[in-house]
Amino acid sequence: MVNYYLPLLGWLAELLVSSWLLSEGAEHMSERWGGRFVGRTLLSIATTLPEIGIVIAATKVGSYDAAIGSALGSNLFMMTLGLSVMLVIATTRLSKAPQKYVDVKEFKLDKILLAMTAVIGAVTFLDGYNFYDALLFSGLFGSYLYFAYREMRREKESERLSVELHDALKPKKMRKHLLRSLALFAAGTAGIFFGAEPFINSLEGLASYSGVSIVMLAIIISPIAGEMPEKISMILLARKGSKGASIAVANVLGSKIVNNTLLLAVVIFAAIAYRGFGTLIANTSVLEDQMILVTAITGAALIPMFKNRLDFRAGIFLLALYVVGIAFQFVIAPH
Repeated sequence: MVNYYLPLLGWLAELLVSSWLLSEGAEHMSERWGGRFVGRTLLSIATTLPEIGIVIAATKVGSYDAAIGSALGSNLFMMTLGLSVMLVIATTRLSKAPQKYVDVKEFKLDKILLAMTAVIGAVTFLDGYNFYDALLFSGLFGSYLYFAYREMRREKESERLSVELHDALKPKKMRKHLLRSLALFAAGTAGIFFGAEPFINSLEGLASYSGVSIVMLAIIISPIAGEMPEKISMILLARKGSKGASIAVANVLGSKIVNNTLLLAVVIFAAIAYRGFGTLIANTSVLEDQMILVTAITGAALIPMFKNRLDFRAGIFLLALYVVGIAFQFVIAPH
């Protein structure tokens, strides 16, 4: 048993370190460009890179259950436990500037698109994923970037003066800061893609030895590594006060939309690249149950968001949702 756990823990540790490097780089890069646009796009895509590395590695060896399970686990993990931790920090003395609630009324676009992409992802999976589904997910991702960019353009005029003043005062320091951020980002990215395949192989070995479904292990264990950049970023941002918490919410919503669009497209395109154009990622009873569960929990997690205020009680509610989600893993797991 030790022979299966040690490699898994070793590669998990490697992914955690790489994720931390990626988080540091992405965090500092976001300071240069700032705003909700960065949380939705740059930071969201950056913090999704570990998951992309993991799902590509899983798809390469034909482990589609692990690939889809990892994407589902990511959504379950961050929409519940991730947001819960962020809210507890933002609304208590753990924050440098505690607030009674986090205002999320500005994220109407993100909330609607997250709900829509979650449902589309579940419905299209009924007959399996193919090339045309990949095109659909790619189109949805492109649409999200377009709407996010359009909103950013509206905000840009009001922020232009302060940004120009900041850049004029510290040009050399900012350039040096950016180079350091890019170096950390590159190191983290390289480490993630180096460690992703051995991690998946170790996960499959443990699943085979223990008799536990690879989907269940992927949903519970993979997010620990795959979501580490996002988790670190959220904690750091939540401690900075209302503006940081707002960017953290943008990061979570944005990255989950990325998961429901770009990440699923990557899984399908990777399968086609390794197995041929006609490759179909078939639906299975286990994955279908997981898809229904995660879609339902995503919908439940969005309920307090549509009230436009997330407070401490919402954090406790989201924590309870995570516990329910994990408990159901043992109910719907194949026996």
